[in-house]
Amino acid sequence: MDTKDLAERIALGERRALARGITLVESARKDHRVLAMEVLNALPKERQALRIGLSGTPGVGKSTFIESFGMMLTASGLRVAVLAVDPSSARSGGSILGDKTRMDRLSRDPNAFIRPSPSQTHLGGVARRTREAVRLCEGAGFDVVLIETVGVGQSETVVAQMSDVFLLLLTPAGGDELQGVKRGIMEMADIILVNKADGDLKPAAMRTCADYSGALRLMRKRDQDPDTFPKAMTVSALEDAGLQEAWGTIQELDGWRRDHGFFERTRAAQSQYWFEQDVRAALLEQLDAPLAKGAMQDLGRAVAQGRIDPTAAAAQMLQMLGRA
Repeated sequence: MDTKDLAERIALGERRALARGITLVESARKDHRVLAMEVLNALPKERQALRIGLSGTPGVGKSTFIESFGMMLTASGLRVAVLAVDPSSARSGGSILGDKTRMDRLSRDPNAFIRPSPSQTHLGGVARRTREAVRLCEGAGFDVVLIETVGVGQSETVVAQMSDVFLLLLTPAGGDELQGVKRGIMEMADIILVNKADGDLKPAAMRTCADYSGALRLMRKRDQDPDTFPKAMTVSALEDAGLQEAWGTIQELDGWRRDHGFFERTRAAQSQYWFEQDVRAALLEQLDAPLAKGAMQDLGRAVAQGRIDPTAAAAQMLQMLGRA
């Protein structure tokens, strides 16, 4: 593979080249990892997109919101990339990857790019190489990158480590103020959007928004936020209501953070976080080496038979890895 040629075609905005590049960075093969690093290093470093993370429980309308929101952005002349992460089966390892089907209008927009990816065994609502896929989209010249998590609940905080603004989508009557002050994903959210604020659900959406606004006031103030953030708002992806206001709020927050130096600091902290994660992942991969795998099996049987304590067995395994 000519990685320089691939990087040049990605930089020119070729969709097929971008798709091929994402497939390359998602590969676990060692030779592909080397090629992926060459492609990433050859991309223009000065290109930066606004990275927007999006999470919410299944059925909240994430795909409908992304399609309506993305169509609004492309209509204003922006290029939008959507990286949608689908949950993988714990049994078969497969994923449905049906996001392009659910976003039919946006998938046909020439200024949009949608890429579904399997979460595989990675926890936190995103795939392990989503961050590198974001870099490829930035290198391809996209203005906004939307990162949609798998939608499994309160634990999807990893997406906050790769986004500039983190949106949390909620449904009307989804919980009271006590529900809102739960730690985890709630305290990571920059903007809470109560979706489905239309028809008979509109009054409930307004009440839910008020509940969460009150809950957010009880949370500790963050240094990287102006006084009015985080905040809750109502939107209707079905009727395109509140989308312009949501986009204006996102731009307001992003602009404030850039003006006060938090944008660069956050990006630097995120890079350090992913460096540490890659080191940890590389250490875990050592367990798949034949010698280590055999030792793990032997010690596992000894633990199961009661011949050695689990903690002592773990210490032996770590000593062996340290000598390797």
